[in-house]
Amino acid sequence: MEEKYRFGRVVVKVGSNVLARPDGTLDLTRMSALADQIAELHRRGVEIILVSSGAVASGRSELGVRKLDAVSARQLYSAVGQVKLINRYYELFREHGIACGQVLTTKESLSTRGHYLNQQHCMSVMLENGVIPIVNENDTISVTELMFTDNDELSGLVAAMMDAEALVILSNIDGIYNGHPSDPSSSVIREVQPRRDDLSGYIQTGKSQFGRGGMLTKSRIATKVADEGIEVIVANGKRDAILLDVLSAKRDVVSTRFVPSPKPISQIKKWIAHSEGFAKGELRINAGALEALNRPEATSLLPVGVESVGGEFEKDDIVRIVAPDGAAIGVGRVSCDSAEARAAAGRKGGRPLIHYDYLYLD
Repeated sequence: MEEKYRFGRVVVKVGSNVLARPDGTLDLTRMSALADQIAELHRRGVEIILVSSGAVASGRSELGVRKLDAVSARQLYSAVGQVKLINRYYELFREHGIACGQVLTTKESLSTRGHYLNQQHCMSVMLENGVIPIVNENDTISVTELMFTDNDELSGLVAAMMDAEALVILSNIDGIYNGHPSDPSSSVIREVQPRRDDLSGYIQTGKSQFGRGGMLTKSRIATKVADEGIEVIVANGKRDAILLDVLSAKRDVVSTRFVPSPKPISQIKKWIAHSEGFAKGELRINAGALEALNRPEATSLLPVGVESVGGEFEKDDIVRIVAPDGAAIGVGRVSCDSAEARAAAGRKGGRPLIHYDYLYLD
């Protein structure tokens, strides 16, 4: 009897520290093992979208260390390394009779709803035709503040975009610990409940050796994605059969599971939730509006609740919502441009500046 797996569509994020050896070269044995597991899941009918780091590390190992500024080095290594990385995946999946396709993206290319839907359609067509999308940020041109924090952030956006049931983040440790991972008294936090458990006191702020992110980023992204109704699992990608284990309906493996919210949000809210970095301006609200937005019932942001308008934006742009104390509390798609918003701010009546259907609160 064939083993059953818990999900029909899964995004798998593989970190640089999983794919790279200590000297920075690609760990081809580990890549092969992960490809074998993905192929097995594919054969069982599980749709997999792979978000893979490793291009910069791969390019560095190919060319050796060069005396370049940070931007030039990133562009050079990623341009060379992405070719090497995707070619290796192509060969590994071809051995299983599976086609894969490369999807390179940038944060800026997902900043409008139209571009977002175009990327979604591209990957949907690939999945419908049995092709495994392999996604990575296009580091050859993403060298400004418009970069993703790292591929953890990108994988969270892809999971939301593609309506995945689960996101598996593979790192080089077993999950999120309640202390330093090297401390023998520390243990892996096995389950995180939505909107209840604060892990900030446990998590180390250091970044990974070859990537840009760390466990703090993973926790933040995992919490956001789980709040959107998608299960998130942080596990050790260097363990044998790890993907099959964490996705199995029967097996129990040490990992951190972020329990999904029982109330999934709409597709458009998922896009808005991951659009904070695209915000063109901000609406600072008053105490009354803050209280209203924190109520459990659906509430839109009305003009009377807005104290001031910052920045310049057009109708349907994403704007940041700021509390009276200056803290950012969410984002939304605004129903008018900045000039109209300033004219309406503080006044009673009129249509919502941000309708509830286009509002996401952290």
